[in-house]
Amino acid sequence: MEPLQRYVAEEIATDHVDGLLSRREALRRLAMMGVGTAAASALIAACGDGRSPSSPAVSTTDTPAGPPPGMQTARPTESVVWAGPQGQLQGIWSAAEAPRGAVLVIHENKGLNDWVGSVAARLAGTGYSALAIDLLSAEGGTSTFQDPAAATAALSAISPQRFIADLRSGLDELQRRVPDRKLGVVGFCFGGGLVWQLLASGEPRLAAAVPFYGPVPEDPDFAGSRNAAVLGIYAALDDRVNASEPAARAALDRAGLVYELVTEPDADHAFFNDTRERYNPAAAADAWRRLQDWFGRYLA
Repeated sequence: MEPLQRYVAEEIATDHVDGLLSRREALRRLAMMGVGTAAASALIAACGDGRSPSSPAVSTTDTPAGPPPGMQTARPTESVVWAGPQGQLQGIWSAAEAPRGAVLVIHENKGLNDWVGSVAARLAGTGYSALAIDLLSAEGGTSTFQDPAAATAALSAISPQRFIADLRSGLDELQRRVPDRKLGVVGFCFGGGLVWQLLASGEPRLAAAVPFYGPVPEDPDFAGSRNAAVLGIYAALDDRVNASEPAARAALDRAGLVYELVTEPDADHAFFNDTRERYNPAAAADAWRRLQDWFGRYLA
């Protein structure tokens, strides 16, 4: 199993352990990825870490939710297509009024949905034209999957090489739409892992990269992405992804990149997504502030 495939499978297992999925649903989703019942049961046990579905490790906060950060100034979005390396690619585009930079947005393992589009709109509202790419474009696009679990399974079957080629095409499209501006990338969960993958692929066009709680690839070498300033966002309760933080730090040091790795207290995996159960408004607001500050320093 490829590292990203295993990551997705572990996320499903952890969602069950944390009480967000029934065992039957977790087994169904894992089966769609080709994980048999015995292997799935073993994976769930390995991800348990002493917890059980009756005592979920979902973060809580006393902060009133309200609108997610940046929504007050969000810009309009539109669906777009462009020629990719192996066919047409789809995405959601949001243009800043006077762009200071351009950002590629990489979705979670559910594919390109309205929430991901809202991130692009919020970035555009703060001065960074944004393109949220659909990495299921070759399969017809995320919207063709009525079952989100099927979209997740389809993503888990795609090779890392195809992901990198499509992401680079997304950067090409950003350069076409926003010429003479620096390029950045932000990704969440699965997409955060792909930010690390893009850095490891040696992408010199990136001026700033912000992976949210994404796992690093095995033995990463970021030297080829020498121009990227990296802000890694982690969650204190997200032990699974946090285990890869030392490897990320060591690789960033070896490559000599400018970086900062931040861990949000009392927050769990996927805390930035206000449509999911682990949303933490306080952590999301702080992470958004840090992201804006980072882009202001290295992308504008």
